[in-house]
Amino acid sequence: MKSGALLAVILIASTIAFVVIGTLDPVSTAVAYAGGEGLFQSSATPEDAVRNLADQIRLNQWSRAYQSFANRSDFTQDQFLHDVTGYYPSLRTFSTLESYDVFPLHESTSNADVRLVMHWSTVVGMSNSARNLEVVKDGNGWRVNWPLVKEPIVQPQVISEDYLRWDVIFRGPGDNWGKQDVDSPRVTIVDMHPVQRAEGVVILGELLNQDVVPAYVSVSSTLISKNGSVIASESCFDKISHLLLPKQVTPFLINFPNRSLSDVGSIRMTPFSSLISAAAGPVIAIDNEQLNPAPDASLTGALVNQSGKVINVAHVLGTLYDGSGQVIWVVDKYMSRALLPKAPMAFNIPIPEDLARKVASQRTVVSSFSFGGSV
Repeated sequence: MKSGALLAVILIASTIAFVVIGTLDPVSTAVAYAGGEGLFQSSATPEDAVRNLADQIRLNQWSRAYQSFANRSDFTQDQFLHDVTGYYPSLRTFSTLESYDVFPLHESTSNADVRLVMHWSTVVGMSNSARNLEVVKDGNGWRVNWPLVKEPIVQPQVISEDYLRWDVIFRGPGDNWGKQDVDSPRVTIVDMHPVQRAEGVVILGELLNQDVVPAYVSVSSTLISKNGSVIASESCFDKISHLLLPKQVTPFLINFPNRSLSDVGSIRMTPFSSLISAAAGPVIAIDNEQLNPAPDASLTGALVNQSGKVINVAHVLGTLYDGSGQVIWVVDKYMSRALLPKAPMAFNIPIPEDLARKVASQRTVVSSFSFGGSV
């Protein structure tokens, strides 16, 4: 009886342990349980070969993925790894492949073209990338020819950097300054209006740093019902440039999902600012900036890092205006790869089709982050 009770306890404990492990890491647990084979299928079709490759990337099985390529003699495994995750630390480096989609484009008896769309999970939300893959017949199976994208080569050169910088010295615990300290920068909302969208209420506007010092800024909004009660409060996270130099303007967009503008009696806006050390560089130029009309409306261009240092993350913000100069939408995109000095990087940001014909002008700004702080 005692041995039976002990066995029951062991079984219960083991079950709980496996449930916990499977909950924390279900994919790798399934693969480990199946000996690394259960997740993958035979590459009997071009689509199967691409799905196997995507699963290997998702599980960081770089050696296995590399060995599966038909053209692996053209590049090294490290080059393949860096092509997928970035040659320099960037948003992609710290991303995980959440899911993917496979779309067959063309197939013959010996080769096929398949499009692989990868959905990456990042600290700022989902980021998508796509590769058109050639898949070739090999015996009874299929193998992928990986289209390696090499990192641009930056030529040896000397780049002179001469830009303003603001450093902040706050009162320390031992300083005898009384209550004196550096005031927060003065910021003002220069435009704000709500719009109703299918997904809910959206607050659009622009924020100005009126001061002569840099500011770290944010905006919060509260919807008030017609009887004076609070409906909801939200703040702006990614559709804003949080670092504003003196006299700079940033757009902002605040979402209230599943809310109706007809229920709103008033809106309370609260801008926030704090003093922050900052520099007026490095400068990121925007080349070939263009508004592309519907269908497939988009804002396109190329970022050029004009400094001599690597910029790890760049955030492009486009403010769209109608003919009267009012903000009608804000679009944005985080660049998944690092910006190298003098190496252009193209961007393409979709614009909602129903708003595209109302856009008369736009203004694009770029904020950036390098390891060690915002720049």
